[in-house]
Amino acid sequence: MDIRFDNRVAIVTGAGTGLGRSHALGLAARGARVMVNDLGVTTDGQGSSSAAAEAVAQEIRDAGGEAMAHGCDVSDEAGVKDMVAQVMDAWGRIDILVNNAGILRDKTFSKMEMSDFRKVVDVHLIGSANVTHACWPIMREQKYGRIVLTSSASGLYGNFGQSNYGAAKAAMMGLMNVLHLEGARDNIRVNTLAPTAATRMTADLLPEQAQALLAPETITPGLLYLVSEDGPSRVILGAGAGGFAQTRIYETEGVTLTGDENTPEGVASAFDKITDAGGQQELTDAFSQTKKYALNAAKAQGLDLDWG
Repeated sequence: MDIRFDNRVAIVTGAGTGLGRSHALGLAARGARVMVNDLGVTTDGQGSSSAAAEAVAQEIRDAGGEAMAHGCDVSDEAGVKDMVAQVMDAWGRIDILVNNAGILRDKTFSKMEMSDFRKVVDVHLIGSANVTHACWPIMREQKYGRIVLTSSASGLYGNFGQSNYGAAKAAMMGLMNVLHLEGARDNIRVNTLAPTAATRMTADLLPEQAQALLAPETITPGLLYLVSEDGPSRVILGAGAGGFAQTRIYETEGVTLTGDENTPEGVASAFDKITDAGGQQELTDAFSQTKKYALNAAKAQGLDLDWG
């Protein structure tokens, strides 16, 4: 069955160019009404213009779809609330939110000004939280919501000179994990897209041939699945050049040190066992880890712990 978004309303941030534009066009092509958000800044967050957002909205309308444009800065809570209010006034609901807006201010940590660290975190993390927070009560009320946060390999695995960007992108995983748990009862599904694409933010970093392979359009199909009615929740989907993979965090089985063994020297001597991947598992929430450690400690001390 084709994945469609007829009668669905979507907000896509940072949708004036690159990945956001591709996502907005992809949603509209499959029937969604789309609010195209873009502040219209340079890649490092300077200046502003709503021209790019309006151009994408017009492109959607020219193709027979419905779209509006809004130029708010996602890190500005008042601007975000105004954008959400305009969507509700026009279409009465919000089904899909794609948090895509972002900037780069790359420097090694030793040379980076903290103002640049804060600004990148403000746009990526606080911006995503602002828009999600404004949409959250609407999605809870209608008992339906599909949210995607945008991470990056820089956050998941690290990248030289991107401490601010990497920290903000790693934070998406934590935000997703909690919102997945809190949104489940209201049919709100939350996922993270970790794309690698040829956009204006990566134009100077990629060989020309690689840029052709890593077009944003090769990633959008994954995004469209994540926000579909039958899409998953709590998935980190890596995407690039038509390749898709899931990123997971595992915890090793580890060891339990008791009594006189529980010393720094004990940890050092057991470190090979602590880091042994055999028996590792994916934990579904923070309490699962607490339960694991408590049960292991009880077993090691010969206690009968009734967890319930």
